[in-house]
Amino acid sequence: MLGFVSGKKRLTEPNMCFSNSVKQNVPACSKSNPRFSSKVVYDLDSPILAGLPDDVAKYCLALVPRSNFPAMGGVCKRWRSFIQSKEFITVRKLAGLLEEWLYVLTMDAEGKESHWEVLDCLGNKHRLLPTMPGPVKAGFGVVVLNGKLLVMGGYSVIDGTGSASADVYRYDSCLNRVGANQQLKNGCVMVTAHAVLGKNLFCMEWKNQRKLAIFTPDDNSWKMVPVPLTGSSCIGFRFGILDGKLLLFSLQDVPGYRTLLYDPNAAPGSEWQTSDIKPSGLCICSVTIKA
Repeated sequence: MLGFVSGKKRLTEPNMCFSNSVKQNVPACSKSNPRFSSKVVYDLDSPILAGLPDDVAKYCLALVPRSNFPAMGGVCKRWRSFIQSKEFITVRKLAGLLEEWLYVLTMDAEGKESHWEVLDCLGNKHRLLPTMPGPVKAGFGVVVLNGKLLVMGGYSVIDGTGSASADVYRYDSCLNRVGANQQLKNGCVMVTAHAVLGKNLFCMEWKNQRKLAIFTPDDNSWKMVPVPLTGSSCIGFRFGILDGKLLLFSLQDVPGYRTLLYDPNAAPGSEWQTSDIKPSGLCICSVTIKA
């Protein structure tokens, strides 16, 4: 499982760090500052590009290469808000301009320091990710949701004492910024399985594998759903997705075990079912391909 390190320290398992080579300069502001307040109002009410309708202006912004997005986000609040929105990605997709980048966790030759770097399809390096806030961590889960990289849970060691973390951090790939997200309901040492189904993120915690942790980005909330027993108290699952439903494949070979199925669209109380879908051996990982 991945971990991360802040600065140059490392924990006992493979770590990742977020370089502090990119720092955010956020101007201090106050509600009592009339100059700032008037600037914000003007910023929100002003056109995206002077002399152009907003729909045309948005298309113009979408034509800019991806490597320039962070600089564009610093121009004004309207530009930044648009670049962060789903609409921006939609416009770029319709224009055939989406760029696929690869985010790679890499370690130096000495095996002492690690960092995330960003590569394009030609292998060109674009940037290092900014520093992740908080203490040194390891054993967390990573997933991409709505174009954002979420780093969830993990554990940190302070003065020789390890503790589980409930923190969730969000990396915005367009603006190259890291911010705090809604916390997990409970500290999560490690996410053993995760999947994105519809708009929601489903996680299975290492600390409590009899519950699903479900993140809903629309209201930025987490909820815990107990995993029912199906003739076995075994724990440890890998996720699969089929026909809009979440499949839970057991990591233990239990005779008579039927695959658990969670249907998020079922009537309340009927979400959990069983399925005859079962791999011939233990499931290591799975992906769903539509063709």
